Amino acid sequence: MPVINEEWKEGMASSIRLGVRALESARDVEGVLLMTCDQPAVTVKHLRQLMTKVEVKASHYAGRNGIPAFFPKEYFNKLMELKGDVGARGLLAEARYEELENGELDIDTAADLARARELFG
Repeated sequence: MPVINEEWKEGMASSIRLGVRALESARDVEGVLLMTCDQPAVTVKHLRQLMTKVEVKASHYAGRNGIPAFFPKEYFNKLMELKGDVGARGLLAEARYEELENGELDIDTAADLARARELFG
């Protein structure tokens, strides 16, 4: 079910809260996978490695933890408390992780797109 973020100007935290709110009432939800749509290095295999169902697990690239990341349902309250444009960065700092080669590349500019084409075809 699509949801529209009317509070998008706040930043990433508002999108995270909206997504979690949409999932909270579902009985069979075990967690949430947070990700963006512009990270070309992300693979299905990588996403499956993140979804442990029992712990927070981040992607690791450029010397830090980031998204995509999985949060078990027990973290929904913490995700609902997020504010501003830093997303869940604070919750991921000490999380277990899976390496994501070239994970720092996201497509924001024509140069980024050219780099992605160079790396991934």
